[in-house]
Amino acid sequence: MHNHKYLEEYRKHLRNNGTSAEAFLWKHLSKKQLLGRKFRRQHSIQNYIVAFFCPSERLIIELDGEIHNNPVAREKDKIRDEFFKDLNYKVLRFENKLVFDSLPSVLDEITQHFTSE
Repeated sequence: MHNHKYLEEYRKHLRNNGTSAEAFLWKHLSKKQLLGRKFRRQHSIQNYIVAFFCPSERLIIELDGEIHNNPVAREKDKIRDEFFKDLNYKVLRFENKLVFDSLPSVLDEITQHFTSE
């Protein structure tokens, strides 16, 4: 279910060619910096690759750039989010601009979705 071998090269490509917003947020999520939670970057769950994943919280974080601002992309995101919801994962989406302009608010919203001690 997680990190299928056939997606490995694509996950590596995404990690090495991520957006500046992903790199910026990763600096604050990596190495258990956010309340001791371990996050993974470009993690696959079934056939989908998510930007960030916190296994202990069953939390997925996605960052949306301009490419997501059209009806087709929004519908695909909705289908994808419902798929994860059906697997009992929480999905948080943030616009790239918000990560840069309001990082403390983004981090606060993420921690508000933590349920484990």
